[in-house]
Amino acid sequence: MLFTFICTDKADSLQIRKDARPAHIEYLDAHVDQLIYGGPLFGADNETPIGSLIIAEVDDREAAEKFADDDPYNQAGLFESVVISSSRQVYPKG
Repeated sequence: MLFTFICTDKADSLQIRKDARPAHIEYLDAHVDQLIYGGPLFGADNETPIGSLIIAEVDDREAAEKFADDDPYNQAGLFESVVISSSRQVYPKG
């Protein structure tokens, strides 16, 4: 089942993001077979990270919550909020 993870960074948390990034990338690499999309969200300047967007295939809501909880960015306290929603791909047509 597809889930989206829309993660919003806390204000003034760029250093937390930088410090936790290697562990975050390692975590995503370990789950690459589940990832449909993953990347940062940027502010109005198109350069400053303000969050993350991940789309992943996991078994169910419980697995989605665990996936989000175990993300090193989340464990480092980077996120102000994490919104998890189930989804269904319509486009591109597969």
